[in-house]
Amino acid sequence: MPAGRLRFITCGSVDDGKSTLIGRLLHDTRQASEDQMAALARDSAKHGTQGEALDFALLVDGLAAEREQGITIDVAYRYFSTGQRHFIVADCPGHEQYTRNMATGASTADLAIVLVDARKGVLPQTRRHSWICALLGVKQVLLAVNKMDLIGWNEGVFDAIRAEYAALAEAVGIERVQAVPVSALAGDNLTRRGGAAWYAGPTLLEHLEAAPVPALDTHGAARLPVQLVLRPDSSFRGYAGTVAQGRLAAGDAVRVQPSNVEARIERVLVGGREVDAAEAGQAVVVTLDRERDVSRGDVISAAASPLPVSDQFVAHVVWMDEAPLVPGRGYWLRIGTREVAATVTEISHRIDVNTQAHEAAKQLAMNDVGLVKLSLAAPIPLAKYEESRALGGFILVDRMTNATAGAGVVRHGLRRGENVHWQAFSVDKAVRAAQKGQTPRCVWFTGLSGSGKSTIANLVERGLVAQGCHTYVLDGDNVRHGLNRDLGFTEADRVENLRRVAEVAKLMVDAGLVVLVSFIAPYARERETARSLFTPGEFVEVFVDTPLDVCESRDVKGLYAKARAGEIPNFTGINAPYERPEAPDLRLDTTAATPEALAQQVIDAIGG
Repeated sequence: MPAGRLRFITCGSVDDGKSTLIGRLLHDTRQASEDQMAALARDSAKHGTQGEALDFALLVDGLAAEREQGITIDVAYRYFSTGQRHFIVADCPGHEQYTRNMATGASTADLAIVLVDARKGVLPQTRRHSWICALLGVKQVLLAVNKMDLIGWNEGVFDAIRAEYAALAEAVGIERVQAVPVSALAGDNLTRRGGAAWYAGPTLLEHLEAAPVPALDTHGAARLPVQLVLRPDSSFRGYAGTVAQGRLAAGDAVRVQPSNVEARIERVLVGGREVDAAEAGQAVVVTLDRERDVSRGDVISAAASPLPVSDQFVAHVVWMDEAPLVPGRGYWLRIGTREVAATVTEISHRIDVNTQAHEAAKQLAMNDVGLVKLSLAAPIPLAKYEESRALGGFILVDRMTNATAGAGVVRHGLRRGENVHWQAFSVDKAVRAAQKGQTPRCVWFTGLSGSGKSTIANLVERGLVAQGCHTYVLDGDNVRHGLNRDLGFTEADRVENLRRVAEVAKLMVDAGLVVLVSFIAPYARERETARSLFTPGEFVEVFVDTPLDVCESRDVKGLYAKARAGEIPNFTGINAPYERPEAPDLRLDTTAATPEALAQQVIDAIGG
């Protein structure tokens, strides 16, 4: 009997019969209860199934929209078992617009059943799903050539599809392919042979029961991502997590990463009982023989073979958000048990997953796959995905909505991320601020063009300087004459424009200055990313709230008139969005007070 529980997915193009195949498997292996079968009969009649036939897809398609449209939208997980093995199956959607859902199912799968409609052959979505499976580490495929009954079980068609898919699998890196001719609706060659007299191979279920399950790496260097620090009382400090790789035993020399401090394992506990050692896949608590600063997200590694530590790396990313991925925008990166601020610094190329061609791209749209470079706010231990799914896979989370925006796999660290380190100096921000006798801050003015940002920032600086403060103004137009003269006004360029300015403002605050930033800054995400660079209280967001019609009436530079005439594309407020701050630190109503009075409000607010 093959050891281990098998997790697999069904994927392929829309209408290839994925949900029907899974429903039929559940039915034929007697996994459906009497109540479910009764409900299936009612639902089949309700959805127009002819005669006594059952619509087996309804056992899997759980969403109302799926039943109405006859397609799979979400990933449906089902558990079933036979006398030989336990299974968890994910029925993945076939539509291109739901590719992100399919990637979610593939991320934990050991095997993929790729369905191909015998009448249509290998389609672009077949190629797309196969490539994503290979990207996410699925190396074995059961090719189910479905609806063979509709072509009279033509062996030549089956052989042609099998040969075409074998070439595709080799191109994308799928190592093991086995093909089965089936009729999911009739159940032929699923759990019993039927239909094709010329096919003498195993049924699809027999293939599943015999498929090897990738073994956990119990022989590699030990890796324990710390999920929780346990401190029930002053006498005990334990570090809980699931061993991702290797073996941990009492007495082993280990290194805590990314701090790289060393210690020895004192005790290993599994299920509350002390054991000699624990292996990959086991949930454990370990204690160390000396006091060390260990936190959630750290990795306890074998001292002789630690992971590389870096704050920059290359990754493949499947983009899942409706808002495009543009370089410079900030996200939370969650990898293993760690969360860290991250920025995509470069899109090396977008990948046409149908042809595997590399295409130049300035952004990734929803369902796109690309090779990107990421920069992190702090160095982390990095494992390549091909070496560790647990430590090499990550998600990118929108900092505003906390929604998953993308999923990725680590390809390799960048040398500059591993070899460039912070240089410590004796004179720090506190010393510089004390020398100037002030509290350094970043005062970030945001608002539409013509709202009065620069006018108010100028008055604020004059007032602060009169009080003896050391200041500097970073103005949007002025910065575009120098530092950002290479940037235009596309969304990607605006994001990079604000990223650079935020980094410069951070350096100026570190120098002890009060820096006044006057930029339209139309995107809430970028304003939040800028805030994250500073310690609490250092960043003050000032919303210069001026109605669009008032800004247009001023139009000193004639920009609004040009934008209305179509001469300026991507102009904020006209043909590009402005996301109003929902909770600014200070809101200035320019229709209710003079610029001088508003400037004094800012000075009072920052304690100047």
